[in-house]
Amino acid sequence: MSKGTFFTGQPIFNQILNIIPRSMINGISRELKADYYCKTFRTYEHLVTMLYAIYNQCTSLREVTTGLLAWDQRIHHLGIDTHPRRSTISDANKNRTAEVFEKIYFGLLKRYQPLLPDSRRHCRKNNLYIFDSTSIALFQEILKGSGLSKTDGRRKGGIKVHTLLHAKQDIPTMIRFSAGADNDAKYLKEVQLPAGSVIVFDKGYRDYSTYNRFTTEHITWVTRHRDSSVYKIKERRVVNEYQKQQGIRTDWLIELGHDHSKKAVKVTARLIGYTDPVSGKKFLFLTNNHDLAPLTIAYYYKQRWQIETFFKRIKQNYPLQYFLGDNENAIKIQIWCALIADLLLKVIKKGTRSTMAFSNIVGLVRLHLMTYMDLKSFLMAPEKALLRQVRERQRGFFTPSLFPT
Repeated sequence: MSKGTFFTGQPIFNQILNIIPRSMINGISRELKADYYCKTFRTYEHLVTMLYAIYNQCTSLREVTTGLLAWDQRIHHLGIDTHPRRSTISDANKNRTAEVFEKIYFGLLKRYQPLLPDSRRHCRKNNLYIFDSTSIALFQEILKGSGLSKTDGRRKGGIKVHTLLHAKQDIPTMIRFSAGADNDAKYLKEVQLPAGSVIVFDKGYRDYSTYNRFTTEHITWVTRHRDSSVYKIKERRVVNEYQKQQGIRTDWLIELGHDHSKKAVKVTARLIGYTDPVSGKKFLFLTNNHDLAPLTIAYYYKQRWQIETFFKRIKQNYPLQYFLGDNENAIKIQIWCALIADLLLKVIKKGTRSTMAFSNIVGLVRLHLMTYMDLKSFLMAPEKALLRQVRERQRGFFTPSLFPT
């Protein structure tokens, strides 16, 4: 059968893998000694296997191994010489440090970040970062979870993923893991941003020392006021009629902190009362920026919802409700690989200029992961590309006959 002009010679999966520099993976592997005493299932094979599981939404190691066996004639395109066994993948997930995949993610991010600006040209988003966490329930108490199971009342396991999201590019620039029951506030201390940045975070990340550090480093922070916080009003600013019509109730300069101890940390901040004109809900926003308009502060905090849609996208498109290992390292590896898979598809979507919804791209890649098809043409017009391939196969199809003429 003729391959035709539309036959690329590579499955779609391999075209995705081609944007990962092998030299980068080999360098990270050598740096962390990730392949010491490993003869066959090296870092690259491990990454490819996990990405296959992520894109195919495999829920068990058996699905991964049998899926790769089903494509026996095509896996050599992926750079895999042998089919990994379940025990091989399980051992690698347990013993190869998750830091390898963390470095691969940030290596790819550094390489492709200039290509990823959001097409929505919001100048106020250029330096905006959003910090929040999402909890992922685990099937056993590998990490201590928060709350009790609804089924048997026992404490469940859980992992929290603390994420710093660049709002304009919609990509994580910092990730930290913790047990589900851990306090959130201590992870805000690890955030490092350039001067002039704006960071938005939920009121669960209350840390006055970090608030003051951000102010010293010329970083604007915006959060919500907690009812339990103690403060003194220093100045009541005037709210004009236009601001009142837009929902601004109050604009005060305050001092956060109590006087119970001389060592108590205090913060000079701005407290803005806001009522949403649509829902009628009332909010109290805190910020260290004394110059921005109150409505701008409210706008910045509203952007915090973007990280919730990011968490939703990751959880819906990739199988993070099923883990391919029963230990902390395996769980972290799978989360890092899901982030790598997401970043690769974002780079491809940007490069191909596809107008399809991201979830549709994920679905098409899953269905045609091992199909021989030009990826760019496929994402630009999936039906047209598939019909063209079918016609070329029909033209080149030959049916052998027992009675040749």
